[in-house]
Amino acid sequence: SGPGGDGDGALRPLYMDVQATTPLDPRVLDSMLPYLLAHYGNPHSRTHAYGWESEAAVERARRQVADLIGADSKEIIFTSGATESNNMAIKGVARFYKSRKKHVITTQTEHKCVLDSCRSLESEGFRVTYLPVKKNGLIDLKELEAAFQPDTSLVSVMTVNNEIGVKQPVHDIGEICRTRKVFFHTDAAQAIGKIPVDVNDMKIDLMSISGHKIYGPKGVGAIYVRRRPRVRLEPLQSGGGQERGLRSGTVPTPLAVGLGAACAVAQQEMEYDHKRISQLAERLVTKIMSEVPDVVMNGDREHRYPGCINLSFAYVEGESLLMALKDVALSSGSACTSASLEPSYVLRAIGTDEDLAHSSIRFGIGRFTTEEEVDYTVQKCIQHVRRLREM
Repeated sequence: SGPGGDGDGALRPLYMDVQATTPLDPRVLDSMLPYLLAHYGNPHSRTHAYGWESEAAVERARRQVADLIGADSKEIIFTSGATESNNMAIKGVARFYKSRKKHVITTQTEHKCVLDSCRSLESEGFRVTYLPVKKNGLIDLKELEAAFQPDTSLVSVMTVNNEIGVKQPVHDIGEICRTRKVFFHTDAAQAIGKIPVDVNDMKIDLMSISGHKIYGPKGVGAIYVRRRPRVRLEPLQSGGGQERGLRSGTVPTPLAVGLGAACAVAQQEMEYDHKRISQLAERLVTKIMSEVPDVVMNGDREHRYPGCINLSFAYVEGESLLMALKDVALSSGSACTSASLEPSYVLRAIGTDEDLAHSSIRFGIGRFTTEEEVDYTVQKCIQHVRRLREM
């Protein structure tokens, strides 16, 4: 079975790139439609029913997001996505406490928007420690402990990496930060709704969430900001003081409702999805590795989210393999960085040599991926790797 059509006669590739974005769950669309058509009030309008019904919908969505992560709904701020949430957390905390604290700790394998936010702080006179990661992609907790300085205000470490799928020891990082009274931020865009996350259990103070990574709409996300012990941040955006004054601007009701619904569905389906995706991932890796020699799996084998698989195929140029696999939508790493022909900085950080880094492909398996799609991808992959190697 090849890729499916899109209705206009043309065949579209089958989709194996869920780390870049996910399709909208039909249940999410259903929840959004009324707020795109009949219930179009501004949720901040206080004087009529249009405003009240939109506000009620936004507050229900806020509770749905909070429930997924074990937070209080007052701690959820709607944003345009995880990039904005990451910017808010890092710049917001650093700037608020800058009179006493001028140091931030992060890792070399964070998402671009975290690294760029840190670079931007450096130009404002802050000091940033970029922790290296071990060969398996995980940070060394001893190195983290050694990196603290008396004026450290924030530690930012992502939960699940978007390129290699490794899962950082968030629980332990939270403990370390709490004992030192330093705020802990995690970019959980690739983790939320896929693995259990509890902000209290993991002692997370700030967390970034994205709608379109969890089968919700694009253009919406959230930031969790802890109230006890209270985290203060300087807002990036000035205006009418919506969202506790931390993020001014009219909250887009249909998008917020969609994010809430996506979180509610994820909470319901998490266990089922995880089991299914683990089996499909196991199938993909086992089949490829049993048929093709010299394939390396990037990132730790144990501590990972199974739906993100990054394989390097020795002696094959990754770009030419992607070209050959044109009927499967795959990527050679992050969508944000694939425009440059530099090898991925995440793979460089785990010490992958230049040639292998150039030969890596990321396979994304999600809620709607089928066994047939996995088998088709495997079959094509084996076929083209062999062909390219013979050349």
